[in-house]
Amino acid sequence: MTIQKVSLKEAFASFSDHWSPKIAGDINDAQVKLAKFEGKFDWHHHDDEDELFLVVAGTMRMGLRTGNVDVGPGEFIIIPRGIEHCPEGLDGECHVLLLEAKTTLNTGNVVTEKTVTELDRL
Repeated sequence: MTIQKVSLKEAFASFSDHWSPKIAGDINDAQVKLAKFEGKFDWHHHDDEDELFLVVAGTMRMGLRTGNVDVGPGEFIIIPRGIEHCPEGLDGECHVLLLEAKTTLNTGNVVTEKTVTELDRL
């Protein structure tokens, strides 16, 4: 087993596509994923998985049916399973670290043009 550190700056610089999470590491049955957000995503929920969104750069708005929550650099939000949500990158590009189960599909209960079934590994 090789133990490696991850530079978030270098990892985010290694890709440019939006809404396509990249696997940065594995923790038990979960994965650390990195994604770039720009504009609005799709409304969806996850039946069986909770998600953690940690903003590294930029600002993310988490759309919730109960009201939006803006999340800035160094802040995170946890979305429990079953809660409908719609992430959005505000004012340009937003860099987000996700911690979620390996089984989590990025678009949850819906399939759209933004659905990614096979994630690239950094």
